[in-house]
Amino acid sequence: HELTDAEEQQRRFEADNRKRLKNGQQAQPMDMNLLAALEAGFPECAGVALGVDRLLMVIRQVDSIEEAMPFTLLHA
Repeated sequence: HELTDAEEQQRRFEADNRKRLKNGQQAQPMDMNLLAALEAGFPECAGVALGVDRLLMVIRQVDSIEEAMPFTLLHA
């Protein structure tokens, strides 16, 4: 099952960023849209979707997932 607890997800984002900083990497911005959706009551789900973007990568024979996405993650 997918994680649907907003507070736990935020803790994990923060822990990931602490680890990134410790390893000399840049911290990543937290996905506030995801946290808001979880806080609002995101429904239970299993996370076993096909992954249409990855299927499109195979069909279009591209190496980058960005080439198969209808919009970039920055515009999600």
